[in-house]
Amino acid sequence: MPKRTWELVLLGGASGVGKSVAAARIAGATGAFVVEFDDVVSAVQELTTAEQHPALHHFDGPTAPERPEDSWPPERVLELQIATAEALEPAALGVVRNRLTVPVPAVVEGDYLTPAVCARAVALGRATGRDVRAAFLHEGDAERIAANYAAREPASGEQTGRAEVGARYSHWLADQARRYALPVVDCRPWSTLAERLGAALEAAPDAPPPAAATHRTGVRSQGAP
Repeated sequence: MPKRTWELVLLGGASGVGKSVAAARIAGATGAFVVEFDDVVSAVQELTTAEQHPALHHFDGPTAPERPEDSWPPERVLELQIATAEALEPAALGVVRNRLTVPVPAVVEGDYLTPAVCARAVALGRATGRDVRAAFLHEGDAERIAANYAAREPASGEQTGRAEVGARYSHWLADQARRYALPVVDCRPWSTLAERLGAALEAAPDAPPPAAATHRTGVRSQGAP
């Protein structure tokens, strides 16, 4: 992996694509430490209720099934996942602002990091004289994600519905990341992921395209690679 030049990295991607392992490898190779955004998400959800902040409780509200991906159409689950991620953007920016106050390198990883908020974080770093980078891991094969779940969570049984949503969400994240000129790194081959991810981070562009700062999209590109 190339020598670290950045001070903060945001690593996004769908659940089950290997972000946690990749983040740990980056941190181990560069002397950074890992911040799991999922911990922040859980804290924010504990502090709110579905009545107070419904956008944060699509999947744990009073009408949500235990496993939405097995009960709701995948396009509906995807829509709600994107809505949740967008509702969490202020929390993600709060993490970034806090990390920029200390001279300790870190890797923030999580399912709910959107390309839009990562682009804002890169711009915020530039405005404060700090080097912030972002990248997204991509795995668009639902069967591969299902196999990852089976290896990671064998007691949960088959999770094909969750994997299908994950693959669609990965395609959406990759499409949005490219719109913001953020690097997208294919998860496979896994044996070279750390090296390819490190190179992508070091080669990240200096600035996103001007139009990206205000560009927002819906769920139009669910299935597009």
